[in-house]
Amino acid sequence: MFDLISTAYALGSGPSDGQPNPIASLLPFALMFLVLYLLILRPQMKKQRNQQRMIDELEKNDEIVTSGGIHGTILNIKDDILVVKIADNVKIEVSRAAVSRVKNKEDDKGK
Repeated sequence: MFDLISTAYALGSGPSDGQPNPIASLLPFALMFLVLYLLILRPQMKKQRNQQRMIDELEKNDEIVTSGGIHGTILNIKDDILVVKIADNVKIEVSRAAVSRVKNKEDDKGK
């Protein structure tokens, strides 16, 4: 008995004029994607671009802060490694990717 009823529904024997418009059913998903893009994805991509530009523009004598919180001044740049002076007679090597911000260029933007 139940097989007969499920077969009848599968064949579409019900009223056909009550089906929703397929475009109208996709509209909420499109709106959700648009909101997700505008509020999350786009700002994140912009932040990544700015971070990469800042890392690419590093120069000698820039005052930096690493992602570990170490403050120092760049003494030398070797390809992907920076030699950073953190105190008198104390130099460390850090990766470019470890730089989270440049202090002296932030001060210039604020003025």
